[in-house]
Amino acid sequence: MPGKTYRTRAVVIDKVKLKETDLILTLLADTGRQIRAVAKGARKPGARTAARCELFCTVDLLLAHGRNLDVVSQAELVDAPLGAEATYERLCAASAVAEVAKYCSYEDFEDPFAFAITVRALDTLGAEETDNAHFDLIVAAYVFKLLSHEGYRPGLGTCVLCDDAAVGYFSSAAGGVLCSSCAQSVAGAEPIDAHLSQWLEALVALRFDELANAPVDGPTAVHLLALAHVWAATHLDVRLRALEFMLGC
Repeated sequence: MPGKTYRTRAVVIDKVKLKETDLILTLLADTGRQIRAVAKGARKPGARTAARCELFCTVDLLLAHGRNLDVVSQAELVDAPLGAEATYERLCAASAVAEVAKYCSYEDFEDPFAFAITVRALDTLGAEETDNAHFDLIVAAYVFKLLSHEGYRPGLGTCVLCDDAAVGYFSSAAGGVLCSSCAQSVAGAEPIDAHLSQWLEALVALRFDELANAPVDGPTAVHLLALAHVWAATHLDVRLRALEFMLGC
């Protein structure tokens, strides 16, 4: 039986079907803690809970503590950043953000930054003026920003192995940029030019709204997204299917 109730604000980052009419929601609470909760009867015709707990939405919830999973007692929609008719590309980008958020949040650890940056990234993706190239750019920035906060900040100033300022390669395994000499000893080190190196620094340093207004071409944005994908997959040690889908893997 459900126990004591508590209220929280959270963004819905995943949901799966349970039995015939229920849903299991994965939530990123405003404290940064990950919560898994059952929304009983959410898939019944006319049920209000499902509409109020759509993916990527911020919701105000009354939850009851359960033995294994908490139980949704009440749900109120706070914000739907993608709107009612999100495009396919917008949904793909938001799915990638939610997937990374899922792997960077934990049931026994609080980190309000994770909630704040996830909501901000989704808001930026939902902005009407954000185009396809900037979808890639915002997702790449989200990956590098959140993982930098988690302790996986790429070294971008000088070679991460010898401190040489003349860099021309990037390696997720090595932890950042490399000089040509060190790159020879690192499997999978990828050549990057000065333009791409500057963009990597911008992804970490600039705010989402600044990046959303920055001029970027499609190939550069895709390349940055690919680097972000490898960075996240390497340091989280997981397969990120939403990011793979965005890249057409």
